[in-house]
Amino acid sequence: MACVSCKSEKTEGENPFFSAWETPYGVPPFDKIRAEHFLPALERGMSLHDAEIDAIASNNDDPTFGNVIEAYDAAGGMLARTELVFGMLCAAENTPELQALQERAMPLLAAHYDRILLDERLFARVKELYDRRGALDLDDVQLRLLEKTYRRFVRAGALLDAGRKARLKEINGELALAAVKFGNNLLAENNRFEMELTADEMAGLPSDVQELAREKARERGKKKDTGIFTLHKPSLIPFLTYSSDRGLRERIYKAYLNRGNNGDEYDNKQLINDFIRLRTEKAHLLGYPSYAAYVVDDEMAGTTDAVYELLEGVWTPALERAKGELSELEELFRKDVPEGEFASWDWWYYAEKLRRQKYSLDEAMLRPYFSLENVRSGVFFLANRLYGITFRPVIVPVYHPDVTAYEVLDADETHLGVLYFDFFPRPGKQGGAWCGAYREERYEEGKRIAPVVTIVANVSRPATPNGVALLNLDETETLFHEFGHALHSLFSQVHYAGIGGVEQDFVELPSQLMENWAFEPDMLRMYAKHYQTGDPMPDDLIEKIQRSALFNQGFTTTELLAASLSDMDIHTITEYRPIDLNAFEKEMLNGKRGLIPQIEPRYRYPYFAHIFGGGYAAGYYSYIWAEVLDKDAYEAFIESGDIFDRTTAESYRKNILERGGSEGGMELYKKFRGHEPD
Repeated sequence: MACVSCKSEKTEGENPFFSAWETPYGVPPFDKIRAEHFLPALERGMSLHDAEIDAIASNNDDPTFGNVIEAYDAAGGMLARTELVFGMLCAAENTPELQALQERAMPLLAAHYDRILLDERLFARVKELYDRRGALDLDDVQLRLLEKTYRRFVRAGALLDAGRKARLKEINGELALAAVKFGNNLLAENNRFEMELTADEMAGLPSDVQELAREKARERGKKKDTGIFTLHKPSLIPFLTYSSDRGLRERIYKAYLNRGNNGDEYDNKQLINDFIRLRTEKAHLLGYPSYAAYVVDDEMAGTTDAVYELLEGVWTPALERAKGELSELEELFRKDVPEGEFASWDWWYYAEKLRRQKYSLDEAMLRPYFSLENVRSGVFFLANRLYGITFRPVIVPVYHPDVTAYEVLDADETHLGVLYFDFFPRPGKQGGAWCGAYREERYEEGKRIAPVVTIVANVSRPATPNGVALLNLDETETLFHEFGHALHSLFSQVHYAGIGGVEQDFVELPSQLMENWAFEPDMLRMYAKHYQTGDPMPDDLIEKIQRSALFNQGFTTTELLAASLSDMDIHTITEYRPIDLNAFEKEMLNGKRGLIPQIEPRYRYPYFAHIFGGGYAAGYYSYIWAEVLDKDAYEAFIESGDIFDRTTAESYRKNILERGGSEGGMELYKKFRGHEPD
């Protein structure tokens, strides 16, 4: 199937969500799913879920773990199945029809879940079990599910009076709609900018960068021998890295920085004010001083003070490191622009110059060794070496021709799940990279239902239709990162959906741990092979990668910390007043913390999709938090004397990857490592 909106006479009038899927491994029948199927399926799913909940709440038998907690955990199967497919396609293969459906469906879904979580009859039965949990003879996993279920109801407002519950429902509906509008605006902003350049203006750029730009121009019907550059990272970053035209670098980078901030129909600043106003009010209704306090109370960090302690503790040394890097870059800059002032759009260009000068290393030398096929083979090899699992290509329905799929087999060849890959940018896809699921792992009648997992990215396309996609170091590391998330899903052996997930600041451990292997010499010798000759990467090039590993890390860490602090700063507001977002950001980062103007935060508010269109509100700090965990966890492999040690890997799998949220993150970690992370 080419796309979700394709039609065929055969499927006219049928809704594939209304019946079991007769597909290989039970994957979604993308060849039959059309946009108009979603709303009827969501409505039926909500209706069935309501009936299941009513049966639990109105049951006259005494409440038991089975007839309340297990029944609640198992309810809503059709709705969950439909929601997962709908949500993932809206991110990866969006259309105007799906955007309109999102605006209708998301408030309906928010109201549906509020209706359940604020049902007084249902909560009374949950609370009765919770209050006498010590006398129920539950095992540790059952007790964890009961406690998590009770806490989920309380955090959703179950203890509020009728008036506050009504207001909370209104807030949740408005927030759901705001998130859809934010994402749609950002998608439009990413797609509408284009910078058309002549052959002369592209001179000096690597040949593959030029060819990708020409391919984009041909797609859009532009003049012969011109090139199009966009705000998608595979186009933007190479241009900033290699273009000697400072004016053009400024033009494209400012366009990137000002997405959602242009005072037009796609401006996100009022939406963000709405988010903060509503989230702050929601926190107050639930008894918290700020939205960040509400969020972090349910995470490993526990308090906003603990988050700030980590972020501020790293901020000062990172910023000092970045200032040192800037002084080196300015020496090169002065040779080209004696009277000018170094700006943020100069950083990539002069950093690349400096790396060539200090390490005799540049991206153009490395990319031939990091073909997409090689990198994918590398992560497959790593997973096989650590866990004994294998990946077999399979033919299954897909939602776009770019998508490929693999069956994942355990060491004993039992089926672990299905893994989709969707690598390249296109107009209907959100920016960035993520891992999600079209079906989450679960158990039915004691039998494991395997997950259907997807890795979605936006890496450089092949420069020619039958060519080879060559990745840079960042794109390579990103695939290792998302593959770590995929393993977390594929290995899951959790019997209850309610404890399938982990804390937000624990969730990045599996992904960030995988990054540690990406550029290890033994890994590079295995998978980094020249795409034309097949020769392995030479040892002198591997040594240059190792020596340059900490190059530019002051900049990288500072821009990440700046975004993390921006997220916390705006979500620790205790009393909402209209916010001038540009002024607020500048005051908190540049004024209060001394961020230098040559570095922008990784995300500015108007395009910070993690916190306004995704699930990372007051949680973007989790990347830094989890880095403490992942470095300490990788140390276990180093201490074993073999970074591919199977015994260490099996312990990590059994104690963390398989366990989901069946215990708290720190408890799981200590069972693997034997101590808290250092």
